[in-house]
Amino acid sequence: MPFTEKEIKKQLLDRGIHDGRVLAVMQELPREEFAPPELAHFAYRDGVLPIGDGQTLSQPFIVAFMSQEAGILPTDRVLEIGTGSGYQTAVLAKLAAEVVSVEVRASMSFKASRVLRSMGLTNAHLLVGDGYAGWSKGGPYDVIIVTAAAPSIPPALLDQLAYGGRMILPLGTDKQTLWRVTRKGQVYEQEALLPVKFVPLVPGESIVPTPDPTP
Repeated sequence: MPFTEKEIKKQLLDRGIHDGRVLAVMQELPREEFAPPELAHFAYRDGVLPIGDGQTLSQPFIVAFMSQEAGILPTDRVLEIGTGSGYQTAVLAKLAAEVVSVEVRASMSFKASRVLRSMGLTNAHLLVGDGYAGWSKGGPYDVIIVTAAAPSIPPALLDQLAYGGRMILPLGTDKQTLWRVTRKGQVYEQEALLPVKFVPLVPGESIVPTPDPTP
């Protein structure tokens, strides 16, 4: 049950999503696989869906917009903070060479891992741990995508961004703005993109590369 041409036009094209690779991936991926079974029939609606534990499956436009504004190349290595349902992870895995995704909730990470494996997305590596810390062992990254809002940019993520790298992240508490941060040497250029509303970025324990206990 992929996006219809009408849904793609209304939700993405008419709102400025023009990157052909992003549009193709959004149309290809079965979004319903990332939604709770009882809400799967709402998967292609223009909005967020609850996935439990106060978390959400992001609006299709936001997923596409963040991916487009990151300017992801097929050779890029991407760090994602906040795996959630795994939907944004899957989009990134289709666009980039490799994705490392960090999620503070182990059960959510394991569930997303199973969905991604079922789709053959073996270039996505899911870890359980503290998103504020990123994952320095795998850095630096060409792109960092943060899918939860922090009051300010976590310093560890700035350190893990490669020269020329792009970070897309929401900042703020009650009022949030999506930002693009571009690293040029030791200078980080910041550009406000649009107002948004994300769940808060939750601190956690140090990253443990915990395997999914389910075969």
